Amino acid sequence: MDTVHRPHFIRSSTIVWLALMFLTLITYAIGEAKLGGWGVMLMVLGTAVIKVQMVSDHFMGLRRTRWLWRGIVLGWLLLVAGLVTIAYLSAVK
Repeated sequence: MDTVHRPHFIRSSTIVWLALMFLTLITYAIGEAKLGGWGVMLMVLGTAVIKVQMVSDHFMGLRRTRWLWRGIVLGWLLLVAGLVTIAYLSAVK
């Protein structure tokens, strides 16, 4: 068996994981800075949506499935994000 060793090759899973850690650090920093407001809420929620999409596409393998399954997960994600936004906006009043 002839295999090629690539010492500087970074797997796509590692890149996705690093991106997830970076986004997590951003949301952690926002929480530690005690920032608030509508714009901050949208930024944190948007970051969470991006992270869920990255996990579902890459680690759950939905990237290679039919659009029906991807659409179901995306629809669920948008529903939850919308409900969180509505809950936040109703509590701010």
